[in-house]
Amino acid sequence: MSETSGFLSRPDGERLAWRRVEGAGPTVVWLGGFRSDMAGSKAQALAEWAQASGRAYVRFDYFGHGESSGDFAQGTITRWREDALAVLDELTTGEVVLVGSSMGGWIASLAAMAQPERIRALVLVAPAPDFTEKLMEIPPEGHVALKADGVWMRPSEYGEPYPISQSLLDDGARWSILPGPVAIEAPVRILQGGEDPDVPWTHALELAQGLKSRDVVFSLIKDGDHRLSRPQDLQRLVAAVAEVCA
Repeated sequence: MSETSGFLSRPDGERLAWRRVEGAGPTVVWLGGFRSDMAGSKAQALAEWAQASGRAYVRFDYFGHGESSGDFAQGTITRWREDALAVLDELTTGEVVLVGSSMGGWIASLAAMAQPERIRALVLVAPAPDFTEKLMEIPPEGHVALKADGVWMRPSEYGEPYPISQSLLDDGARWSILPGPVAIEAPVRILQGGEDPDVPWTHALELAQGLKSRDVVFSLIKDGDHRLSRPQDLQRLVAAVAEVCA
């Protein structure tokens, strides 16, 4: 099946970009990471798998990300959670499998708790719940900038510095889910790199242990990094998604 695309209008006038493959359910829904977009290698690998196997698949960009409208600096966990729920409500029917990468693992968990009756399973790649509190190290000069301006330009190994707002940090605390219990009963598969510099494997394991679900498989890829986008990593991701869809 070919992939279609469009924009989902939000009540405040912003628009979320999406792409969809029609096919058999459950619908696989991709939830990307912080400052990532739906054109990344993992999202693309799943699109190709969906087309080849006749599976329903939806990917989208959050507010302020990728092809969607909005100012990234104004984004919050509340807003991105609402984006995910809007996609579920308006672009999917029936059961869904949520596939969340990094921050997307947090958003997927929050969405699963909001609509548990629709969740077939979750597949999480280097999940980063509570990252605004537990994983984001802010140096003294960052705290000074946040206090003075409400925003800190955080250096990045992946490109230009990017804005971290005080509102993002304050809002993130509202949605903390660790150490649990995390009220998700559906099957969960977690893929985690042992050499991930952004999400320590112990953090992802804490999520696995906090889940109420008894059907949880935690896979440590010892030499894996944060992105887990090597060919063998993409094969593991597709295999995990195919397993929970079966």
